[in-house]
Amino acid sequence: MNWDDLRHFACFAEAGSLSGAARHLKVEHATIARRIAALEAELNLKLVDRRGRRLVLTPAGKRIAALSAQMQGEAESVLRYARSATMTVSGDVTISAPPAFAAALMAAPLTGLRKQHPELNVFISGDIHTVSLERREADIAIRLHRPERGALTAVKLGEIAFRLYARPDYLSGRAETDWDYIRLGGALAQAPQQGALGDQATGGGLAADQIEMQLALARAGAGVAMLPDFLAAADPALTRAAPGAPPLPREVWLICHTDMTASAPVRAVFETLKTVRV
Repeated sequence: MNWDDLRHFACFAEAGSLSGAARHLKVEHATIARRIAALEAELNLKLVDRRGRRLVLTPAGKRIAALSAQMQGEAESVLRYARSATMTVSGDVTISAPPAFAAALMAAPLTGLRKQHPELNVFISGDIHTVSLERREADIAIRLHRPERGALTAVKLGEIAFRLYARPDYLSGRAETDWDYIRLGGALAQAPQQGALGDQATGGGLAADQIEMQLALARAGAGVAMLPDFLAAADPALTRAAPGAPPLPREVWLICHTDMTASAPVRAVFETLKTVRV
């Protein structure tokens, strides 16, 4: 059997479409289709049915997909072990973190670590979607919630306080009922700091899917935004819009797959990020 054909099929089964698998594997969707056809010929099994414009798994395809997922998990375990056996602080480490947090609090410690270990390469991803540490989409993650499952090592770094901020001249002489709220939208529309605003921040107006953009809009006088203290508290252009209101706290967790804690480069980065205080 060509194991690469199985890998392409497994990715298709998980993504649910040729285009989704092609994006994940960074190949043309025709390549995915060709690999699936080759696997069907090798196994002498029909794995995929075409129904209109959709491709769906046959019963045999579902079973092969389940077995493929188990094999993929074992393969990832082999790769994690291989990386964990690395004893020198060198090579590549990927960190997934909220972009505003990374820019404000992680730049200095990571710069210092890189000076100590010039052969260490660190990639910081600000992708706001949750990545899988088990699938090695990242080695380390910063998350604003504690992980609930998985073989993960998690350390609480502290809590971020979110408060309402705006320009002083925007607030001057303006009743709270007349405030315009700069909302979170897109992938962050369900974030707790958006939910804390309740019905008063629904509807139209300005919205962004990045906290940095919310900050920029508030600094421009567009309205009131729920922002983290580490970004807004020291900003001379902003002031608290509701000084007496309690902050909204959010926990910050540093997470790594437990298998990777034995890897010297990953451990070095993990220990460095443990020093970050929020």
